[in-house]
Amino acid sequence: MTSDTADPTSATNTVARVLLAALCRHPRALVRLAAWSVLEVAPLLLSGYGVARALDDGFLAGRPGTGLAWLGALAVAVLAGALATRHVYRILAEIVEPFRDDLVDSVVGGALQRSTVLGGRPDSGAVARLTHQVEVVRDNFAGLLLLARSFVVSAAGAVVGMAALTGVVGLLVLPPLLAGLAFFLSSLRSMTTRQRDHVLTDEGVADSAGTVAHSLRDVVACGAEDRAYARVQRQVDAHAEAERTLARMAAVRTLSVAVGGWLPVVGLLVVAPWLLGSGSTLGTIAGALVYLTQGLLPALRALVDGLGSGGLRLVVTLDRLVEAGERPVPSSGTARRSAPHGYDLVLDGVTFSYGRHAEPVVNQVDLVIPEGQHLAMVGPSGAGKSTLAGLLAATHVPDCGEVRLGGVPVGDLDPQTLVGHRVLIPQEAYVFAGTVEENLRYLHPGATRAELDTAVDALGLRSMMTRLGGYDAVVDPGTLSAGERQLIAVARAHLTPAPVLILDEATCHLDPVAEERVERVLTGRGGTLIVVAHRISSALRAQRIVLMNGAEMVWGTHGELLATAPLYRDLVGQWDIGQENIASGRLAGRSWPEGPRGTLTSGTTGRY
Repeated sequence: MTSDTADPTSATNTVARVLLAALCRHPRALVRLAAWSVLEVAPLLLSGYGVARALDDGFLAGRPGTGLAWLGALAVAVLAGALATRHVYRILAEIVEPFRDDLVDSVVGGALQRSTVLGGRPDSGAVARLTHQVEVVRDNFAGLLLLARSFVVSAAGAVVGMAALTGVVGLLVLPPLLAGLAFFLSSLRSMTTRQRDHVLTDEGVADSAGTVAHSLRDVVACGAEDRAYARVQRQVDAHAEAERTLARMAAVRTLSVAVGGWLPVVGLLVVAPWLLGSGSTLGTIAGALVYLTQGLLPALRALVDGLGSGGLRLVVTLDRLVEAGERPVPSSGTARRSAPHGYDLVLDGVTFSYGRHAEPVVNQVDLVIPEGQHLAMVGPSGAGKSTLAGLLAATHVPDCGEVRLGGVPVGDLDPQTLVGHRVLIPQEAYVFAGTVEENLRYLHPGATRAELDTAVDALGLRSMMTRLGGYDAVVDPGTLSAGERQLIAVARAHLTPAPVLILDEATCHLDPVAEERVERVLTGRGGTLIVVAHRISSALRAQRIVLMNGAEMVWGTHGELLATAPLYRDLVGQWDIGQENIASGRLAGRSWPEGPRGTLTSGTTGRY
């Protein structure tokens, strides 16, 4: 990716390639745009010449009818130009809107890829890019496309028209026009740098404000309001200074317009006596002034203002969006293997903390989860259960140690391979806009209707399916309850062939009966099931249990933890349970099968 101090020339070249590619995708639209642009400039082409003829051949010659006829011709040309403008905007949409859609796809894809790749972090700046910068590019691309073709046809029309009146007048226009354009273009490099600073500080404001807002509870709890305020204020001040610098650059645009647009007007007025003495008429001079003041000058002012503001925003913002759309390249130099060998999950000396100086949430853990085991993770809120689930799902990168799936470090697995072998279902289930079937088949597009029916019936979703209108019904996620969204996410995971399912409190919005049914069905599908338990009943259904309390962890079966872990007895609510029930593995008259053992090793007691 391009650094924040990227060379403006390089950024301009990158943007030029992107815009050229966008234009080349619509050759027919460009031809139609050029054709209608020629008709749109017809009023300008006739304006100066028509005024000259109306004066010389009409009003000054005592023939007002002729003068009015020339003015009438100009009115007809204006109507034709208005019709052409209507078609120009329609054609413009055919070019610009697909380009905007491509930018949205690129920004969203890049942000999701960076956030979900192993070791990735949420991309806060993506919000500013998606909600603001994409629209900036769309609007400025459309505006500059209009300005560029308007300047070309207007300048050409003015020069041709003045040449038709007298070639001498044309010589007064080209030198100052070229000088003004050269002066302006030479300042674009500096302007691009200032505009890039403006965009970067805009992202900085969004990033810092988003971080503080997300951590507001912790900020208040730690009494860090002043530090948080100062952090955001620094970004706001930097953005304000960038705004002021851009405003000062407006002087360059004003000078360029004065040289290229107003200087020819002054020159024409200065040489007017000489032109009259050389045989030019009053109508010729008036027509030339019309071409300059109504054609060339407005076109030049619009081009300079557009390039100096919208053009710079387009170059810098689009360059940032191109960067944002790049997919991250994994930094690991290890060759990626095609697939793991089996799907044992192993944590080997894994330590993880949120921050360099923070206490470890998981500390020196050696954990083995064999293929096909049903494991539950329990503990008080904030004990680190979701963190351990994230490490097992490879959404977190350990500070030290290694996580392996099927004997292969998860960092060495191709992302698609990893996705195909494990599914993580979060507490807040995602339901997408689309049909019910599209939501269910999201992780397994090849699932048949028969497989959908099997999953729906097994999980007890048939009544909900009927209420929603069947597989082909379009889902409005906002109308679903939290429990219904979780059921759809569970069914989606059930359909996938992934051998490892990790539920991070993914059934917390279900009642106990529905939760038991979900866990029973997911266990029956085969493979490994890891559950971050919301209720202690989830632990009772598991073959092995990991009890977490911060970095301290205890493992065992339900009966073993009742005998050895006071915290677990507290969670279960059975402080005075007898040895007979412990030995038999019974609780409240129920028996829980032991099944194959997992291994959690640290010394001889399994305690951390």
